[in-house]
Amino acid sequence: MTSTPENPKSTTGKLNFVLVCIFIDMLGIGLIVPVMPLLVGQFVPDREDHALWFGALAAAFGVLQFIFMPALGALSDRIGRRPVLLYSMGGMALNFLVTAWAPSLLWLFVGRIIGGVSSASMSVASAYASDISTKENRAKSFGKIGAAFGLGFICGPMLGGLLGDTDLRLPFYVAALLSAANFVYGYFLVPESLPPGARAPFAWKRLNPLSALLRLVQRKDIRGLVIVIALVTFGQMMLQSTWVLYTTFRFDWTPRDNGIAMFCVGLVAATVQAGLLAMLIRRFGEVRLSLLGIASGALAFLGYGLATQGWMLYAIILGNVLAFAAAPALQAIVSKATPASEQGELMGSLQSISSLGVIIAPLVGTAILASVSDLPSSDWRVGSHFLLCSALQALAIFVAWRYFRTHRVHDSARDAGTLADSSAA
Repeated sequence: MTSTPENPKSTTGKLNFVLVCIFIDMLGIGLIVPVMPLLVGQFVPDREDHALWFGALAAAFGVLQFIFMPALGALSDRIGRRPVLLYSMGGMALNFLVTAWAPSLLWLFVGRIIGGVSSASMSVASAYASDISTKENRAKSFGKIGAAFGLGFICGPMLGGLLGDTDLRLPFYVAALLSAANFVYGYFLVPESLPPGARAPFAWKRLNPLSALLRLVQRKDIRGLVIVIALVTFGQMMLQSTWVLYTTFRFDWTPRDNGIAMFCVGLVAATVQAGLLAMLIRRFGEVRLSLLGIASGALAFLGYGLATQGWMLYAIILGNVLAFAAAPALQAIVSKATPASEQGELMGSLQSISSLGVIIAPLVGTAILASVSDLPSSDWRVGSHFLLCSALQALAIFVAWRYFRTHRVHDSARDAGTLADSSAA
């Protein structure tokens, strides 16, 4: 059950709060991406320990996020969205502040732990938007949420890289200030969106983060595609968790260099998913587009791993257009195979794959990077973890091809507009 806003102005004000929340959260997270791995390096003696400790730090955040995100979502159904959103904003501000101040590696872990148990803003903000929207404008609201998410993550790394070139800790102080400002704004100006009559009783079974994933794996009709999505997701998560260390070790990139590269990634992704996706689906259809997108990703990972000059990475990023269309195309195919009454559970289950990837991929990627950290930067083995990602994408292509050969898949271009809207959300 959802609430209906009293008037358009009220709805607009509440939705603007959600958009500001998501933008500032993504901006804050993006700010620290180019500098967090380098900050770890201040507390370790060599590159091997640098890679291993950063992997442990990233995985610790992922584990806590995996456990607490469904719990906080369920809690927001019981006590309302506003208190959980305020808790999340306050927790993220404290996380950034502790990390900025951290005098030791232990305190970096304390900051990440606080961040992991507070990271519920995206899912709860989406629920807030659903509460205040009608069925007719809900897709539009989710589209705006997707735009705010993308804009924050496009701007964040660039700004974080520029600030990090001055001082590695400065982006964390700025992120803490933004989160604190967001908390103050929400506390004084934003009402609750979920009325008492619409709140659900608390159920302990909803706290199990593995239950949705297990239900997804049990679906034999889409099991092949679930494996494909997992392989693609794992590669993306490994890329995100090792990129800064890799470019620093191999090309001596600065936070500014990484910020510019990540800005390019965000810009290409936004261009494809917000502007070109419908056209690409009309041209290729979801099945061929998903295969072409995964193939593009496989070649890009191969290029990242074998690149001998830093400028080559920019060329690969700008040329890897189709890879950003693979995930929404696969999501559309899986969605069409699922009844309308189960769509919410499906999307939550797919999100659980990403959550697991946030835990596993950093550990694997940084372990491989640590094992080659003493090699000369010109040695091709320094990019071994990206070569593994390329191999996993090749395996994903094979699994997808086998699945499409044995299953009838509705692949109509007339759904292009719907897919474009859903990917933006």
